[in-house]
Amino acid sequence: MEEDHSSPKDQISQSNSKSSGGNKLPHSPVSFPVESDDYGITTGSAATAAALAARLSIDGETPSSVTIETPLGSLDILVKSSQKLDDHSGVASVVKFPYHDPDVTINLEVQAKVTIQDKPGILIQGGEGVGRITKPGLQLPIGEMAINPVPRKMIISNLERTLPEGKGALVLITIPQGKDIAKRTMNPRLGIVDGISILGTTGVARSMNSDSFQKSKKCQLDVALAEGYRELVFVPGNIGEKLARELLDVDDDQIIQMGNLVGFMLEEASKSGLNRLILMGHAGKLVKLAGGIFQTEHRLADGRREIITTHTGLMGGNNKIMKEVYHSNTTEDMLEILEREEMAEKVFNSIAQAIQKRCQEKFNILPEVIILKMDGTILNNNHNVQLKSC
Repeated sequence: MEEDHSSPKDQISQSNSKSSGGNKLPHSPVSFPVESDDYGITTGSAATAAALAARLSIDGETPSSVTIETPLGSLDILVKSSQKLDDHSGVASVVKFPYHDPDVTINLEVQAKVTIQDKPGILIQGGEGVGRITKPGLQLPIGEMAINPVPRKMIISNLERTLPEGKGALVLITIPQGKDIAKRTMNPRLGIVDGISILGTTGVARSMNSDSFQKSKKCQLDVALAEGYRELVFVPGNIGEKLARELLDVDDDQIIQMGNLVGFMLEEASKSGLNRLILMGHAGKLVKLAGGIFQTEHRLADGRREIITTHTGLMGGNNKIMKEVYHSNTTEDMLEILEREEMAEKVFNSIAQAIQKRCQEKFNILPEVIILKMDGTILNNNHNVQLKSC
């Protein structure tokens, strides 16, 4: 019978626990606070743990946890369920537990089926819910299943030690909810279809400002460059992307979402040798750049009212108007005041110039800047961007 080993969050252990089946690991345990909500496991670690548990189930074991080797060291990961199918195959699943991050794969179940074969070598396949590569510029060639190189190596290295001499294995990774979850990721934009990617470079997931999160954003740029685009539109997120499609005559792959990592993405753009870059988005995000704020997450830095108030004064706004702008609750409220005073265009032309200057000073890149209201109205006219004809 299949056993259910579901349990609370504490899926990663720092201790040198013995893994099921005597799976001894040469690495020391990963050193980070288990109680911290800033850490989780990658989909790559979940797939590796599921594969190892499935392999051990063939020997009649029902491991409640397995210790896997990652590039950072060993991780002890809970196993949700495991089942022996026959003398040569088993199946198991692992749940990617919650941590402090807007990661849509949190609480996702990752399953693995392992079948022992008579010839050496481990073949890894992606089944239901695992995406397939259809565009260049990623770590895998077109046509491959989206199981990245490091997770592949992790699965292979962790299984190799458990296989009888001269034997190999076929590993099938499936993610039952993968196809639905993929719609909420960047995968469709990157040309990864029918599911999510099995990711991870260290085995440990960190919160959204981590290297892995930066790399996931940079993938968009890599794909666009691989497709030959040298003119790109950088937007903060979904709203900016929607408005860019409505206002500009560009292909979808030319629109790059920065999220809050504006500085990181501009640095990568500067390195890439782009011919032309357009920064486009709602005023609430873009005005922060005029103040030199290139990580735009609200809890880290804001400055919108200070920046808009300053430029209102620079463009001739009197003390009464400046105070009214400063004490507004939202960017849209500030815009209403400036439009009422017929100052919006002058103020946002000034802000756009400040954004260009900051970008040139910090990243040696001079973007075109288009600042928008929520309804798509362009607030500044000092740009040289060809818009779609009405």
